[in-house]
Amino acid sequence: MTGTLAVRHGVTLTPDPRRVIAKLFIPGEDAAVVRTRAGALIDRVAHLDDEETGRLLRDTFDRFGTRHRDLAGTFHHHYDLVRHRIARARDLSPTTRLLVGAYFSHEYAVESAALCNPSMVAHPDQTSLDAGQLRVAISLRQIGEGHLSSIGFATAIVGPGRRLTVADRSGPLVVGQRTGVRHRRDLLAAGLAEEDWDNEVTATVLDALPDRYDEAAFERVLGNLPPDLLSRSTGLDTLEHLRRIDAASYATTFPADTALHERVLWPATPAESNGMEDARFVRFADESGPVYRATYTAYDGRRIATRALASTDLRRFEVTPMRGPGARNKGVALFPRTVGGRHLALCRADGETIGLTCLDGDSRWQEPTPLHAPRDSWELIQVGNCGSPIETDTGWLVLTHGVGPMRRYAVGALLLDLHRPERVVAQLPGALLSPDTADRDGYVPNVVYSCGGLVHAGELWLPYGASDARVGFATVPVAALVAAMVESPPPGGRDG
Repeated sequence: MTGTLAVRHGVTLTPDPRRVIAKLFIPGEDAAVVRTRAGALIDRVAHLDDEETGRLLRDTFDRFGTRHRDLAGTFHHHYDLVRHRIARARDLSPTTRLLVGAYFSHEYAVESAALCNPSMVAHPDQTSLDAGQLRVAISLRQIGEGHLSSIGFATAIVGPGRRLTVADRSGPLVVGQRTGVRHRRDLLAAGLAEEDWDNEVTATVLDALPDRYDEAAFERVLGNLPPDLLSRSTGLDTLEHLRRIDAASYATTFPADTALHERVLWPATPAESNGMEDARFVRFADESGPVYRATYTAYDGRRIATRALASTDLRRFEVTPMRGPGARNKGVALFPRTVGGRHLALCRADGETIGLTCLDGDSRWQEPTPLHAPRDSWELIQVGNCGSPIETDTGWLVLTHGVGPMRRYAVGALLLDLHRPERVVAQLPGALLSPDTADRDGYVPNVVYSCGGLVHAGELWLPYGASDARVGFATVPVAALVAAMVESPPPGGRDG
């Protein structure tokens, strides 16, 4: 049976409620009827005497200072965000300003609800290792209060053999600082085309922008638009659309002295305000050298959108939108290199079929070619990938997921032709990894799911989320996995 191929390991990652960040808190804005109480709160804090103000601030630092990096800086920042509510802000002492910032802050436990859907790539740092070892970076979907997802990380060492050591994840967490980015004109054009927003204002802006530009250049172009264009009935709406589409691209950077497991990729735009879900990381290599790339799902509470991450060091990340019919749904996974000069990705554009999509010259992911549709009993609801294809001597190894009765998720596998990935060479007859007794209970029961594994020394390392309650690890020899596969029928169903 294929289920006996994978060996589960005893090492797990579980949600840790001590992993917290300090967020802005505006009293009243979490109510059903939004009504900020900021002004009244600031007045009450300002009327405290100096002795009480100092005591409260010292007590706050004693309680929370060791749980956060530069808590005073956070309080200063949050004070700056609300000081417009203060009639005579200059009259407040530095201590009172810090205390105001403390009252407008709260802790958020990033993984208090769930920890799941990992992907695994080789770590940028491969120093101080013994023979047969590989240091790996593990991305994690971490879910906190309100089902809000962010992207976290862990570090581990695999090998020699099936040995696995996960590094300690303690220490204060850091949310990346949003920084400037060189925007791409082609992505702006693709976004406007996707939303069918073509008029004289957008055409004028695209014509005036260079291939790469910064925020200042973008605003200069908007500021120089002819008044007779802006006075048209669609003028102001067009400016709003241009700014919103342009803002989908940004960069976030972490301090150099932070460890990988301390870094949190936190929602930074309205499109991802309700979560950054299921990052699929891959180490991409081309003539310019290796770079880490990933895709994830941005969620604003109503709509989903596919986003791409790029980083050379897992410290500075550039975020860009993915456009086109091939990127219209969840579950896009990039190939680790070009194939025949083409940038390729797996996708699930129709919500239930694994497809192959190609990036065109206009930075749009094309209509996908179907690869594998639901056909076996354990995957009849839908199929999708479990991360980027893994290159092997015999073909592209694709880990899949299938959904069966009672919304039970299991992991399977396909093999694609190395030179023509449109052709499915073989598939595993049945699931490779299914929820067992230990895996079935959790935040989302009856699920095993991965966002990507890797091969080291002939062994497939597969990190997986178990019912969103924990992250486990399994291994299987690649040769044994490929040998267990059988010739695949066409995507539409079995022959005969």
